[in-house]
Amino acid sequence: MDTALLRGIWEQEEKTAHIRGWDFSHIRGRYESEHDLPWNYEKLVRDYLNSGMDILDYDTGGGEFLLSLRHPYEKTAATEGYPPNVKLCSEKLKPLGIDFRECSDPSHIPFEDGTFDLILNRHGSFDAQEAFRLLRPDGMFITEQVGGNNERDLVELVLPGTPRPFPHLTLEKQRGVFEDAGFKLVRAEEAYRPIRFFDVGAFVWFAHIIEWEFPDFSVEKCFERLLKMQEVVDRYGRIEGTIHRFLIVARK
Repeated sequence: MDTALLRGIWEQEEKTAHIRGWDFSHIRGRYESEHDLPWNYEKLVRDYLNSGMDILDYDTGGGEFLLSLRHPYEKTAATEGYPPNVKLCSEKLKPLGIDFRECSDPSHIPFEDGTFDLILNRHGSFDAQEAFRLLRPDGMFITEQVGGNNERDLVELVLPGTPRPFPHLTLEKQRGVFEDAGFKLVRAEEAYRPIRFFDVGAFVWFAHIIEWEFPDFSVEKCFERLLKMQEVVDRYGRIEGTIHRFLIVARK
Protein backbone atom coordinates (compact mmCIF):
# COMPACT_ATOMS: atom_id res chain seq x y z
CA MET A 1 0.00 0.00 0.00
CA ASP A 2 1.58 3.27 -1.19
CA THR A 3 0.28 5.62 1.50
CA ALA A 4 1.68 8.74 -0.17
CA LEU A 5 -0.13 7.85 -3.39
CA LEU A 6 -3.37 7.22 -1.52
CA ARG A 7 -3.08 10.52 0.34
CA GLY A 8 -2.65 12.33 -2.96
CA ILE A 9 -5.70 10.64 -4.49
CA TRP A 10 -7.86 11.37 -1.47
CA GLU A 11 -6.71 14.97 -1.20
CA GLN A 12 -7.67 15.45 -4.84
CA GLU A 13 -11.15 14.15 -4.01
CA GLU A 14 -11.32 16.77 -1.25
CA LYS A 15 -10.54 19.51 -3.75
CA THR A 16 -13.29 18.39 -6.13
CA ALA A 17 -15.94 17.94 -3.42
CA HIS A 18 -18.46 20.47 -4.68
CA ILE A 19 -21.85 19.90 -6.25
CA ARG A 20 -24.28 21.91 -8.32
CA GLY A 21 -27.87 21.17 -7.42
CA TRP A 22 -27.91 17.71 -5.87
CA ASP A 23 -25.71 15.95 -8.38
CA PHE A 24 -23.70 12.93 -7.22
CA SER A 25 -22.59 11.93 -10.70
CA HIS A 26 -18.93 12.38 -9.69
CA ILE A 27 -19.09 9.12 -7.74
CA ARG A 28 -21.61 7.29 -9.92
CA GLY A 29 -20.60 3.63 -10.11
CA ARG A 30 -18.28 4.06 -7.15
CA TYR A 31 -20.99 3.79 -4.52
CA GLU A 32 -24.58 2.57 -4.20
CA SER A 33 -27.40 3.63 -1.93
CA GLU A 34 -31.20 3.81 -1.80
CA HIS A 35 -31.63 1.16 -4.48
CA ASP A 36 -33.73 -1.13 -2.28
CA LEU A 37 -35.98 1.09 -0.18
CA PRO A 38 -39.42 -0.45 0.49
CA TRP A 39 -41.11 2.47 -1.27
CA ASN A 40 -40.57 4.38 -4.50
CA TYR A 41 -40.79 8.11 -3.77
CA GLU A 42 -41.31 9.16 -7.37
CA LYS A 43 -44.07 6.59 -7.98
CA LEU A 44 -45.74 7.57 -4.72
CA VAL A 45 -45.76 11.25 -5.68
CA ARG A 46 -47.14 10.46 -9.12
CA ASP A 47 -49.91 8.37 -7.58
CA TYR A 48 -51.22 11.47 -5.79
CA LEU A 49 -50.35 14.10 -8.39
CA ASN A 50 -52.76 15.39 -11.03
CA SER A 51 -52.33 18.24 -13.49
CA GLY A 52 -54.92 20.46 -11.79
CA MET A 53 -53.04 20.66 -8.49
CA ASP A 54 -51.06 23.62 -7.21
CA ILE A 55 -47.86 22.09 -5.86
CA LEU A 56 -44.81 23.19 -3.86
CA ASP A 57 -41.46 21.46 -3.68
CA TYR A 58 -39.79 22.75 -0.51
CA ASP A 59 -35.96 22.51 -0.47
CA THR A 60 -35.96 21.58 -4.14
CA GLY A 61 -32.15 21.35 -4.44
CA GLY A 62 -31.47 22.15 -8.07
CA GLY A 63 -35.05 21.37 -9.09
CA GLU A 64 -34.02 18.08 -10.68
CA PHE A 65 -36.81 15.93 -9.24
CA LEU A 66 -39.43 18.66 -9.57
CA LEU A 67 -38.74 19.11 -13.28
CA SER A 68 -38.85 15.35 -13.83
CA LEU A 69 -42.53 15.41 -12.80
CA ARG A 70 -43.37 17.63 -15.81
CA HIS A 71 -46.15 19.32 -13.85
CA PRO A 72 -47.68 22.43 -15.48
CA TYR A 73 -45.20 25.18 -14.69
CA GLU A 74 -47.88 27.76 -13.90
CA LYS A 75 -49.14 25.48 -11.12
CA THR A 76 -45.69 24.73 -9.73
CA ALA A 77 -43.77 26.49 -6.95
CA ALA A 78 -40.44 25.74 -5.31
CA THR A 79 -38.15 27.01 -2.57
CA GLU A 80 -34.46 26.57 -1.81
CA GLY A 81 -32.14 28.08 0.77
CA TYR A 82 -28.64 26.85 -0.08
CA PRO A 83 -27.06 29.86 -1.85
CA PRO A 84 -25.44 28.03 -4.81
CA ASN A 85 -28.72 26.22 -5.46
CA VAL A 86 -30.74 29.44 -5.08
CA LYS A 87 -28.74 30.90 -7.95
CA LEU A 88 -29.14 27.72 -9.99
CA CYS A 89 -32.92 27.59 -9.43
CA SER A 90 -33.32 31.28 -10.24
CA GLU A 91 -31.60 30.64 -13.57
CA LYS A 92 -33.33 27.34 -14.32
CA LEU A 93 -36.84 27.46 -12.83
CA LYS A 94 -37.95 31.07 -13.03
CA PRO A 95 -37.64 31.35 -16.84
CA LEU A 96 -40.03 28.40 -17.12
CA GLY A 97 -42.72 30.24 -15.17
CA ILE A 98 -42.22 28.26 -11.95
CA ASP A 99 -42.83 30.40 -8.85
CA PHE A 100 -39.43 30.01 -7.23
CA ARG A 101 -38.70 31.80 -3.95
CA GLU A 102 -35.63 31.77 -1.78
CA CYS A 103 -36.32 30.32 1.67
CA SER A 104 -34.08 28.80 4.32
CA ASP A 105 -36.61 28.77 7.19
CA PRO A 106 -39.17 25.95 6.98
CA SER A 107 -41.24 27.68 9.69
CA HIS A 108 -41.70 30.83 7.58
CA ILE A 109 -42.37 29.88 3.97
CA PRO A 110 -43.28 32.95 1.88
CA PHE A 111 -46.69 31.86 0.55
CA GLU A 112 -50.23 32.59 1.72
CA ASP A 113 -52.41 30.25 3.80
CA GLY A 114 -54.09 27.47 1.82
CA THR A 115 -52.08 27.98 -1.37
CA PHE A 116 -51.29 24.38 -2.27
CA ASP A 117 -52.95 21.02 -2.88
CA LEU A 118 -49.70 19.10 -2.56
CA ILE A 119 -46.39 19.84 -0.84
CA LEU A 120 -43.33 17.72 -1.57
CA ASN A 121 -40.20 17.50 0.53
CA ARG A 122 -37.43 15.00 -0.08
CA HIS A 123 -34.47 15.12 2.28
CA GLY A 124 -35.16 18.76 3.16
CA SER A 125 -36.03 20.66 6.31
CA PHE A 126 -39.70 20.87 7.25
CA ASP A 127 -42.13 22.21 9.82
CA ALA A 128 -45.37 20.24 10.02
CA GLN A 129 -47.38 23.20 11.32
CA GLU A 130 -46.17 25.42 8.49
CA ALA A 131 -47.00 22.74 5.91
CA PHE A 132 -50.48 22.45 7.44
CA ARG A 133 -50.95 26.22 7.08
CA LEU A 134 -49.96 26.21 3.43
CA LEU A 135 -52.23 23.35 2.39
CA ARG A 136 -55.86 23.54 1.32
CA PRO A 137 -58.40 21.23 2.99
CA ASP A 138 -57.62 17.61 2.01
CA GLY A 139 -54.20 18.74 0.78
CA MET A 140 -51.32 16.28 1.00
CA PHE A 141 -47.79 16.52 2.36
CA ILE A 142 -45.36 13.86 1.14
CA THR A 143 -41.87 13.65 2.58
CA GLU A 144 -39.01 11.18 2.46
CA GLN A 145 -36.52 12.06 5.16
CA VAL A 146 -32.98 11.16 6.10
CA GLY A 147 -33.30 9.79 9.62
CA GLY A 148 -31.28 10.82 12.63
CA ASN A 149 -29.37 7.52 12.70
CA ASN A 150 -28.15 7.90 9.13
CA GLU A 151 -24.67 6.52 8.40
CA ARG A 152 -23.72 6.55 12.06
CA ASP A 153 -21.51 3.49 11.57
CA LEU A 154 -19.48 5.35 8.92
CA VAL A 155 -19.27 8.47 11.06
CA GLU A 156 -17.92 6.41 13.94
CA LEU A 157 -15.26 4.91 11.69
CA VAL A 158 -13.68 8.28 10.89
CA LEU A 159 -14.97 10.68 13.58
CA PRO A 160 -15.78 8.58 16.65
CA GLY A 161 -17.97 10.23 19.27
CA THR A 162 -19.48 12.81 16.89
CA PRO A 163 -22.94 13.82 18.15
CA ARG A 164 -25.99 13.06 16.01
CA PRO A 165 -26.97 16.28 14.22
CA PHE A 166 -30.70 15.48 14.02
CA PRO A 167 -31.67 13.05 16.81
CA HIS A 168 -35.35 14.07 16.53
CA LEU A 169 -35.64 12.70 13.00
CA THR A 170 -37.17 9.29 13.63
CA LEU A 171 -40.56 8.04 12.54
CA GLU A 172 -41.66 7.51 16.12
CA LYS A 173 -41.00 11.14 17.08
CA GLN A 174 -42.26 12.70 13.85
CA ARG A 175 -45.50 10.74 13.83
CA GLY A 176 -46.58 12.64 16.94
CA VAL A 177 -45.38 15.96 15.50
CA PHE A 178 -47.59 15.57 12.44
CA GLU A 179 -50.61 14.46 14.44
CA ASP A 180 -50.19 17.41 16.81
CA ALA A 181 -50.12 19.75 13.81
CA GLY A 182 -53.53 18.46 12.74
CA PHE A 183 -52.58 16.00 10.02
CA LYS A 184 -54.03 12.56 9.47
CA LEU A 185 -51.25 10.11 8.59
CA VAL A 186 -52.03 8.16 5.45
CA ARG A 187 -48.74 6.29 5.30
CA ALA A 188 -45.73 6.12 7.62
CA GLU A 189 -42.75 3.81 7.12
CA GLU A 190 -39.13 3.58 8.21
CA ALA A 191 -36.19 1.68 6.76
CA TYR A 192 -32.52 0.93 7.36
CA ARG A 193 -30.57 -0.13 4.28
CA PRO A 194 -26.89 -0.51 3.25
CA ILE A 195 -24.76 2.15 1.62
CA ARG A 196 -21.60 0.86 -0.07
CA PHE A 197 -18.45 2.59 -1.27
CA PHE A 198 -16.19 0.71 -3.65
CA ASP A 199 -13.19 3.00 -3.20
CA VAL A 200 -12.15 5.22 -0.31
CA GLY A 201 -11.84 8.26 -2.55
CA ALA A 202 -15.58 8.12 -3.23
CA PHE A 203 -16.19 8.09 0.50
CA VAL A 204 -13.88 11.09 0.99
CA TRP A 205 -15.81 13.07 -1.62
CA PHE A 206 -19.12 12.03 -0.07
CA ALA A 207 -18.08 12.89 3.49
CA HIS A 208 -17.09 16.39 2.41
CA ILE A 209 -20.42 16.94 0.67
CA ILE A 210 -22.46 15.65 3.63
CA GLU A 211 -20.63 17.96 6.02
CA TRP A 212 -23.42 18.10 8.61
CA GLU A 213 -22.98 14.37 9.26
CA PHE A 214 -19.17 14.41 9.01
CA PRO A 215 -18.25 17.76 10.64
CA ASP A 216 -14.61 18.80 10.36
CA PHE A 217 -13.80 15.75 8.27
CA SER A 218 -10.56 15.98 6.33
CA VAL A 219 -8.03 13.60 4.84
CA GLU A 220 -5.35 15.07 7.11
CA LYS A 221 -7.40 14.64 10.28
CA CYS A 222 -8.74 11.19 9.46
CA PHE A 223 -5.86 9.76 7.41
CA GLU A 224 -5.03 6.81 9.67
CA ARG A 225 -8.70 5.81 9.85
CA LEU A 226 -9.01 6.12 6.09
CA LEU A 227 -6.06 3.75 5.73
CA LYS A 228 -7.98 1.21 7.82
CA MET A 229 -10.95 1.73 5.49
CA GLN A 230 -8.61 1.01 2.57
CA GLU A 231 -7.62 -2.28 4.16
CA VAL A 232 -11.30 -3.26 4.29
CA VAL A 233 -11.81 -2.27 0.64
CA ASP A 234 -8.71 -4.24 -0.37
CA ARG A 235 -10.03 -7.31 1.40
CA TYR A 236 -13.77 -7.17 0.66
CA GLY A 237 -14.08 -4.82 -2.30
CA ARG A 238 -16.15 -2.25 -0.45
CA ILE A 239 -16.79 -0.39 2.77
CA GLU A 240 -20.37 -0.59 3.99
CA GLY A 241 -22.54 1.55 6.24
CA THR A 242 -26.23 1.95 7.00
CA ILE A 243 -28.67 4.59 5.81
CA HIS A 244 -31.77 5.57 7.77
CA ARG A 245 -34.87 6.78 5.92
CA PHE A 246 -38.48 7.38 6.80
CA LEU A 247 -41.55 8.24 4.75
CA ILE A 248 -44.62 10.20 5.76
CA VAL A 249 -47.73 10.84 3.69
CA ALA A 250 -50.11 13.12 5.58
CA ARG A 251 -53.48 14.69 4.74
CA LYS A 252 -54.84 17.97 6.07
